[in-house]
Amino acid sequence: MKQIFLLSFILLTGTCLKAMEVTDTSGRVPLFRQVFHDKIDKEQQLLDKMDGKQDDVLHVNKNEEINLHVTDAMFRQVDELQIWVEKNAAIATNNDKIRYLRLVEDLVRSARGEWSKRQIKPVDFPTLYTSFDQAFKAVAENQSILPTIKSSPYQVAKIVTNIFQDNAEYKKADELVYLKYTVLHPDNILKTIRPYVKSDFADSLVIVAAKNNPVQLYSFAQSTASPEGKLINDNTNPMVKTVVQLSKTANALFYYPFLDDLLSGKKTIEQIKPFVGDGDATYDSIGYYKLLVTTEIEYFKRMAPPLRDTPVAMFGANGLRDMLKGKSLQHFIKPINDLHDVSNLAVRMRAIQPLSPTDLYYMMVMGESDLYTSSYKHSFNRMLQLMGSKPRGDSLLQTVHFDYFKKFIKMAANYNKLDTFLKTMPLDKSEILMKAFVANLDKTGNLEDAVDVADSYSSIADKKLLSTILSYAEQNETKSIQDNNQRGTLIYGLLKMIMLSADSSNKIDLTELVGIPSIYEISNKELQDEKGRIVQQVFFYGDEDGKTFFPPFVNSFSPKEWKVTHKKEWVEITSLKGNVFVYANKPLDYDANLDDSAQVHLAKYLETLDMHPSVVVHRGHSYWLPGTIKRMPENAKIVVLGSCGGYQNLNQILETCPDAHIVSTKEIGAGDINRPILNYMNASFISGNTLSWKRMWQTLGKTFSTDPSPSIRDSWDDYVPPYKNLGAIFIKAYHKKTDGGEM
Repeated sequence: MKQIFLLSFILLTGTCLKAMEVTDTSGRVPLFRQVFHDKIDKEQQLLDKMDGKQDDVLHVNKNEEINLHVTDAMFRQVDELQIWVEKNAAIATNNDKIRYLRLVEDLVRSARGEWSKRQIKPVDFPTLYTSFDQAFKAVAENQSILPTIKSSPYQVAKIVTNIFQDNAEYKKADELVYLKYTVLHPDNILKTIRPYVKSDFADSLVIVAAKNNPVQLYSFAQSTASPEGKLINDNTNPMVKTVVQLSKTANALFYYPFLDDLLSGKKTIEQIKPFVGDGDATYDSIGYYKLLVTTEIEYFKRMAPPLRDTPVAMFGANGLRDMLKGKSLQHFIKPINDLHDVSNLAVRMRAIQPLSPTDLYYMMVMGESDLYTSSYKHSFNRMLQLMGSKPRGDSLLQTVHFDYFKKFIKMAANYNKLDTFLKTMPLDKSEILMKAFVANLDKTGNLEDAVDVADSYSSIADKKLLSTILSYAEQNETKSIQDNNQRGTLIYGLLKMIMLSADSSNKIDLTELVGIPSIYEISNKELQDEKGRIVQQVFFYGDEDGKTFFPPFVNSFSPKEWKVTHKKEWVEITSLKGNVFVYANKPLDYDANLDDSAQVHLAKYLETLDMHPSVVVHRGHSYWLPGTIKRMPENAKIVVLGSCGGYQNLNQILETCPDAHIVSTKEIGAGDINRPILNYMNASFISGNTLSWKRMWQTLGKTFSTDPSPSIRDSWDDYVPPYKNLGAIFIKAYHKKTDGGEM
């Protein structure tokens, strides 16, 4: 408190310092120089307005002490620096003083500009001022600014260096700043290195770029006439030389997943070439996929203790995992999905016939967002069949060194196969496995594993297994509390609460306990804009499914209740009663990018009408979902997905629309189910009543339970209402507790 009082006192009296500015016997700043002090004052006033209120205090944080430190740096200390310039005898001439005052003005202007561009956080202003002050006074004393630039964090060093562009050491300082940038953004090294290709460190940065993103290095290496291409081709590092060699090899991207083995000599291009072939006619898709699987197992083993060595070709575009996922989708998942209406399994599942249990394991975990329910179940059954009359699930997991095992368990739970899998191993092994499934959720860099546990819990029917998982969450919470592990305490505490809430007999209201908006219902008022309109945007895609389901979607709006207007690129559907508007882009040819253009044009059209959709519906495969998320309006309150798409998509949706109620399904949405869901919602919107998800699910559940089609009944079971979407609830609750950040 004493410190806060002292800072407050300094701030209140800071303006008096101006009266102390003296440079001549009259005790006043000469008029011809006062204008430069006024310019600094003007910049300070503009900075003061940045928080929305001009009151001589920068309100940048909930912590008042931090606000006072930030304010002190940019107001009082800047004022003192002006006095220092005027009183410093070493800065003798009028022109010199003006030059130094302009530097101070640049400091305040740069702080404001970079803050507005979100390139620096205002809490870092004290650090910025300190670094500037050191460099400023070093220049005045004919000393080097480089020690200051070297010791400053990147964004601060960048601002300070730009202010001193006229300094003789600017080039070296700029190089120091660039090196700091490359540490933070290794992916951008080759995109930004051109001005520095002659620098001493250029060769070493090429090696860093090669390790971080060999595919990007390959692209730049092909342009041998460019400064970057010359730099890469002249590099003598073995890894870089191998990439350069690959850049001159046909179908080079197929070799990238094996780059580590190529560098070590474990594999050669000639050994891999029979699988890659010289084109489609000679490409061995099965052999190439199996080679990817064995390499993934070997690479993952390297990443585990005691080696803890991350292969350079493991991650990134066209890296091993990216290629493994792509080939799983291309050669196996898409073919069996496309035949989902074929009852003959020998025909339907022909694509996966040559695969081993480990091949199928990776195909399934890589296809989390794309496998249809039936495709997954048949693949799972095929995997167990190939494991023999007495399959051992624990042996399979040991073979893959437990790579992706949490994802595998989550998927098995979601598709009601977890109990089957656990029974393939002794009881003690299954208990160890589930304990590991719940363990170390606080040790990862994101929330994906914790979300997988939450999602799995919502899909398990076995009460004993549910009790076991809950007990493991409680044990981990207790240990986290004992270890004063705040992140672990929060993650496991939230999981325990969410798991308990899944049992309705516990009568736990998460909205009240966690402080998140209601997940059980949403009022009509919440969905309305300022003019009382409820606007819904439906995203269609121009593939075969989109073109098939678009006409039934439009026809589902009865002319007795809706007016349908066809435009060139979209359809407008307006309720005759109430104030509900539905806009859906037409599924135009995606090969020509026409569906994407239609979505862009529709968004602009809605902007001209000042209409902001509060309801978003995604109609299409999961691989189209990132496109929908990219264009999703920030104020969407209900999001209906054709498929969940996993943690990454859920997290992105909630980052854009933190309070969204998410309706999802484990597989692609069925048109015969989506229509009743949307019809029920629209009827609720028109009526003006609050939309209760539980009531809606009970009503539709009764309807679908008597449907004569088994596929419709099964598909309905795959739909997840907002109050049962435990993964999304966990993300919301975590961000609420951490104020939107990480811990």
